[in-house]
Amino acid sequence: MNRYPLWKYITVLVAVIIGLLYTLPNFYGESPAVQVSSAKATVKVDPAMLSRVEQILADAKIPHEGAYFELNGTLGTVRARFPSTDVQLQARDLIEKSLNTVPGDPHYTVALNLLPASPPWMRALGWFAPKPMYLGLDLRGGVHFLLQVDMQGALTARYDSLSADVRSVLRDQKINVAGVERSGMGIAATFANTDDRDRAISTLRTRLPDLEFTEREENGKQLLMAALNPAAVTRVQDSALKQNINTLHNRINELGVAEPVIQQQGSDRIVVQLPGVQDVAKAKELLGRTATLEIRMVDDSPTAQAALLGGSVPFGLERYNDRDGRPILVRRQVVLTGENLQDAQPGRDSQTQQAAVHLTLDSKGARIFRDVTRDNVNKRMAILLFENGKGEVVTAPVIRGEIAGGQVQISGSMSSEEAADTALLLRAGALAAPMSIIEERTIGPSLGADNISKGFYSTLYGFLAIAVFIIVYYRLFGVFSTIGLTFNVLLLLALLSMLQATLTLPGIAAIALTLGMAIDSNVLINERIREELRAGASPQQAIHHGFERAWGTILDSNLTTLIVGLALLAFGSGPIRGFAVVHCLGILTSMFSSVVGVRALANLYYGRKKKLTTISIGEVWKPKAN
Repeated sequence: MNRYPLWKYITVLVAVIIGLLYTLPNFYGESPAVQVSSAKATVKVDPAMLSRVEQILADAKIPHEGAYFELNGTLGTVRARFPSTDVQLQARDLIEKSLNTVPGDPHYTVALNLLPASPPWMRALGWFAPKPMYLGLDLRGGVHFLLQVDMQGALTARYDSLSADVRSVLRDQKINVAGVERSGMGIAATFANTDDRDRAISTLRTRLPDLEFTEREENGKQLLMAALNPAAVTRVQDSALKQNINTLHNRINELGVAEPVIQQQGSDRIVVQLPGVQDVAKAKELLGRTATLEIRMVDDSPTAQAALLGGSVPFGLERYNDRDGRPILVRRQVVLTGENLQDAQPGRDSQTQQAAVHLTLDSKGARIFRDVTRDNVNKRMAILLFENGKGEVVTAPVIRGEIAGGQVQISGSMSSEEAADTALLLRAGALAAPMSIIEERTIGPSLGADNISKGFYSTLYGFLAIAVFIIVYYRLFGVFSTIGLTFNVLLLLALLSMLQATLTLPGIAAIALTLGMAIDSNVLINERIREELRAGASPQQAIHHGFERAWGTILDSNLTTLIVGLALLAFGSGPIRGFAVVHCLGILTSMFSSVVGVRALANLYYGRKKKLTTISIGEVWKPKAN
């Protein structure tokens, strides 16, 4: 009656072994490490780099606790562990100096990192190697940024692009137009007569359906004003937010940060959390700088220069300063943007040997750049860099001839470090809209360790209190329940580790709550066994009926709680979702451990006793009266 088939015992045993194996890495902590990855698209990190790093460390007699090569898709990475942060910093500086021998032209990104301190035999399991849970910012320490996306900037960039499209469409259709310029949040096209304007409206409505048009007359000229419709504005803003999130992912990957959290908050904000980051100042500097690139033509005409000296800016032009503080008038029409950028590398100007950034354009950008340089010989072209919403002319060289091949150079008053940082920002991808840091929080490693300690001990003391109560009240079945509770926590931690979930303080609270809910199932089973004994059932029958008849109640109560957990998971965000994940998994593991695990213990102990007259559950068996 109370005997499991062999396969059920094996199932429970395998679950215990897996639980132990995948829970253990969480108790080893983390060790400081150095990560080497590629800083250029043309440079690959392969297994030979592992031998090179090990040789560098051996020559300098720097101790390390192991180094290995890891392949993520097509990108290779070398990581090396060290016994302390002092040794880690020393190794980072040495590897950086040895691999990047040309100042201002880094071939490799050498970043600080933290790696699980699991023993070698665990790491030797390869693909099945157990890994610890990720720890959230509140447990591991790190930095939290809240970035505000400038949606007006995104719309401005879109209108600049559309104005070029309008100009191209009208030129292709041979419609005479006096001028097409961006005017605020819209596009203004000027025509000599109404016939040209009407033809333009008919053509543009077909070719550019996202635009809405209004007509008016001003100073004897026919004006056509175009603006994006509300649906198109929403699409532009959504696209800008998604592109900025992707760019931040690329930029953080360049920094070598592991397990970053980058997610949308509201309609125009992005949350960036970098757990375990040790070089917080560098992370803030590179994330806070939001560089976008634009190439425009300079207007050096006498009329424009006279207006500049008079302190005014003619229509269709914008004023910027170069790095020496001199004012320059550039056209609003954008020739190229960072979207056409394929690669950016720091280097040196071949003639002056000053620090420079070498850009490689994609096929479309190379074609446009070739045509523009061919049509504007002896005119100046400005390369503008926008950071935190402010534009600056980095360089404005004179075009001496057609430039083919898509190779562009940015040179000016910049240091080697500025050139390297600018190349990294541009290489990581173009931002669709400027961003600014509106909130920053830094959590030190000591505070994170204190949170872990308090969370661990609060859960431990709660577990001990439950264990003492359940053992005193239910005797041996209380011991079974306590073992089942331990099994439940083991399975829960193992699942979180296997899923590589991120554990936060709310997650620890969910674990503590799971303990209380898990013991509730055991209480239902034990009380049902007591009721069967009071009704005169034999001990073997009481155990069998207790587990069988309590199952329906356990399922109903846990199912309703699971529904609430799934609702939190579906509609919650941030810490609420973290709580919900642990909560839902805890419900599933508690049902398995209490119904299957605890019964396996009871069956092992009592199942083979044929003449069982009593069980240790705090209730005396009384045979039924004849």
